[in-house]
Amino acid sequence: MANMFNSVTKVDPSFSEPDAILTTAQASGFMDLLAGRKPRVKLGNEDLFVYIPRVDIRTPIAAGQAAFNMLPSPTITTDYISTASYLLRTRAEFDHHDVNNAARWNVSLPQALTLAMRQGIFQYARTMCLYGVNAANFEGIINTSGATAVTLPPDSYGNTTIRTYDAGELALQMLQYIQNTLTSTFQLGQAIRVQMLGPQRILGQMQLTNIVQVTSYQRPGSGTATTAQVIQTVAKEFGYEIEYAYDDTLIGKGAGGTDAVIINIPEIRIPEMANINTNVFDTLQPNMKAT
Repeated sequence: MANMFNSVTKVDPSFSEPDAILTTAQASGFMDLLAGRKPRVKLGNEDLFVYIPRVDIRTPIAAGQAAFNMLPSPTITTDYISTASYLLRTRAEFDHHDVNNAARWNVSLPQALTLAMRQGIFQYARTMCLYGVNAANFEGIINTSGATAVTLPPDSYGNTTIRTYDAGELALQMLQYIQNTLTSTFQLGQAIRVQMLGPQRILGQMQLTNIVQVTSYQRPGSGTATTAQVIQTVAKEFGYEIEYAYDDTLIGKGAGGTDAVIINIPEIRIPEMANINTNVFDTLQPNMKAT
């Protein structure tokens, strides 16, 4: 660890700009994948594991025109979902000589080190959220147990890259993935937020460059809208809010070194219907409102 505030020689007369040019890192949108766009702050300082109880039911029913001597009953089973918790720490060392050297560069060394440590912890927290510390334990969103991983198939012209892919077909393919996500979580018909997180070079291409080509037949956005606009417009008509966020660490994280794009529903709503509700058990309290 070193605080490198070098001595310099300047030409006189001269002017020195007081504002510094700082190294800029990407502000990751990974928190948008979480419910409420923030972590659930519940852990104690010394907690090593997190356990979430899971309750499942199976209810057989007897149907007939005569009374039964024995009736089936519900079976309720319980288990725990668990994951390890990790303590993130770093440190900073400096003395009054370092403080004085930094001051000559118009830098408050204590503040600079505080922000540097905070950024390092935040960046590693992003890594943990997306990829986990131990992928073998299904840690990280991209390694979630039961998550579906698919590879974008070639378009009708055989193109496989985001720059050459037919923009209209890409929009329909992404809408299909969104539909699959909504279907698997019983969220079709719910006015909810669907979040997409991916590298800038993927989502940026979909948002700004990939204008849907004009063809001999009519299709959404033809000649006027990009892939991302078509996705948002079609989904919005049915009450779904499609949002895009960026994280370039997903470059190369897909199958075979391809870029990965994560599609998820951060806030799951409990499916219910008025009067006869075939999902009434989900109203048992307390619950996390997510399965």
